[in-house]
Amino acid sequence: MSITQQSLNVSFIGNKPTSGDGNLFHAFAPARHENLADEFANVSPEQANQAIEKAAAAFPAYAKLTPAQRADFLEAIATEIEDLGDELIERAVLESGLPTGRISGERGRTTGQLRLFANVLREGSWVDARINPALPDRTPLPRVDLRRMLIPLGPVVVFGASNFPLAFSVAGGDTASALAAGCPVVVKAHPSHPGTSSLVGQAIVAAALETGMPDGVFSLLHADIDVAQQLVAHPAVKAVGFTGSRAGGLALLRVAQERTEPIPVYAEMSAVNPFVVLPGAISQDTGPNSAVTVAAGLAASITLGVGQFCTNPGLVFLLDSPKTSVFLETLTEKIRSSAPATMLNAGICRNYQKGVQQNRIIPGVHVLAEADVDAEDSQTQGRPIVLSTSAAIFLSSSALSEEVFGPTSLIVVCETEAELVECLTTLEGQLTATIYATPTELTQSETDWVSLLQAKAGRVLFGGYPTGVEVSEAITHGGPFPATSDSRSTSVGTGAILRFVRPFTYQSFPNELLPLALQNANPLGIWRNVDGKLTQSSVGS
Repeated sequence: MSITQQSLNVSFIGNKPTSGDGNLFHAFAPARHENLADEFANVSPEQANQAIEKAAAAFPAYAKLTPAQRADFLEAIATEIEDLGDELIERAVLESGLPTGRISGERGRTTGQLRLFANVLREGSWVDARINPALPDRTPLPRVDLRRMLIPLGPVVVFGASNFPLAFSVAGGDTASALAAGCPVVVKAHPSHPGTSSLVGQAIVAAALETGMPDGVFSLLHADIDVAQQLVAHPAVKAVGFTGSRAGGLALLRVAQERTEPIPVYAEMSAVNPFVVLPGAISQDTGPNSAVTVAAGLAASITLGVGQFCTNPGLVFLLDSPKTSVFLETLTEKIRSSAPATMLNAGICRNYQKGVQQNRIIPGVHVLAEADVDAEDSQTQGRPIVLSTSAAIFLSSSALSEEVFGPTSLIVVCETEAELVECLTTLEGQLTATIYATPTELTQSETDWVSLLQAKAGRVLFGGYPTGVEVSEAITHGGPFPATSDSRSTSVGTGAILRFVRPFTYQSFPNELLPLALQNANPLGIWRNVDGKLTQSSVGS
């Protein structure tokens, strides 16, 4: 596929490349700390409405496609993205400041999750078909025929994320899961990587044309904040996917709840992902249960991707022990030898510096370690830093439990188990929580550590490091508020499809009018719940 400079600077309203009628802005290269020559135009309110109206018009036809047809579409998107080749990688590196290897891996994750959802569609059991055949002779009352399955909600608005220009952006997990569910998608591109977004948008449109999708099944819009909120308020929109700041997510939630018909906003917003270390986990001099090993791995997790992962371990709780000093010394050494690196954009870099400064001036908070090399403002760099404090100071200042997005963490040393429990109890909802301990410590402790952390997070790790999310069937990437706006959902993995569907029951329908998933013969061959038993057999056989 050949992408022209003209097509790079456009939005897509359905299949049509469109120049925006709104205000102009430039792409930004953070590693150079300068605007690029490309000039992008945001869409006008009228153009945004056109995109939603096209999505609404496409919905009935798209929702009725067979699972195999939607799977073909997702697989075609993956292929078209791969066919963009080096141009996509180079543009994403330029606009994000992320290294080539990271972007290449992220492209693989993006295409991989598209194909994963295609596999989900082809297998088909995700629709949760439930059938209660009619029992006309039942006494004292007969039973009518009832058949239930999950059906798509309708048009979905997706907001691209800043920290994953591919995997959480235009063709990312929100888009892939919504399209798999049968919902047209309107993506609001993130202004940090508009060129990357336009390239991927063109790939999706090409795939839609290739596979005969209805016009309007996908749109890509460059839009300002006012138009973005307008998209959420449009009465044809039925759900929203968002990854970003707490302030941004809450603003969209307010708009969605103030509508005549409130709609779900699946917002991933903020997390500090507590990392708890009990004495037994660092009691050895060498090996996996040594202070040196655990601290070195923690330092790598804190600085990975310049700390710009939503699962970055921003809070570390140590129960004081003879090996605490070794742990802190190792962490200090590793952080000091780490290097500043380019952050995603100038705003994120400024907010990182501001957040670190606000915490380090709190009385009783100390700088444990800072990278020996200064950050270069000319390269939009963030400098790794780890702060430390006591449990008493942590409990006295709520600001210390707030997310600082970047390569930093706060170490809280607790003198007693009761202090540690109190610190953990005060935390808000998180995406992850990690506990380093021996099995004996967990089974013999008066504290139920797993239940305590389970109440706070969507995923609890026994050992290991939270940075890194496997895209799979069993993953949960969500958690209690404010990690996400709905703790019953995940934004990663095959379970993400369930955000964009609702249960629906057909009562007393003729067999030939039922969806294939509910027909007697089970032509899709899927697993179904028939009178309380899972089976692939036909009804009445």
